[in-house]
Amino acid sequence: MTKGATIKRLPVALAGLAMMAASAATAETVAPDSVPIEDMELKVSLTGAPGDATTGRETFADRKKGNCLACHANEDLKDQLFHGEVGPELNGVADRWSEEQLRAIVVNSKAVFGDQSIMPGFYTMNVGVNVAEKHQGQTILSAQDVEDVVAYLMTLKEN
Repeated sequence: MTKGATIKRLPVALAGLAMMAASAATAETVAPDSVPIEDMELKVSLTGAPGDATTGRETFADRKKGNCLACHANEDLKDQLFHGEVGPELNGVADRWSEEQLRAIVVNSKAVFGDQSIMPGFYTMNVGVNVAEKHQGQTILSAQDVEDVVAYLMTLKEN
């Protein structure tokens, strides 16, 4: 490639970089203390990016992350051991709740169901008492983890 051809392509490359930077700036993550849950719904994505259902399924089953199976039975993950019975069964959950409602529930179930809910808020700083020092000031899941779990939950429909 000649020097002239490289110089002619430079504006195109710079324009591409500017577009990527602009889209990254508009897709900022909503901070845990700024999540707008209203009427049992969280209408906006926390990241501005769609969730990945496959990754969400992994997070849902991961005992060190979501640990959702500790409380919820889920036929889709029947190969996993020890499904809990404390929370409702999640088979067909996408038929019972909207994406916006599921996002609000995962982010902060107490904002949806009230303080009597034993489900933790996975993307809130208000996680309760007796939090281990190394976990203080942190959310249980990242904003993208939440979006991934919600994308996965949206695949759980009745057959």
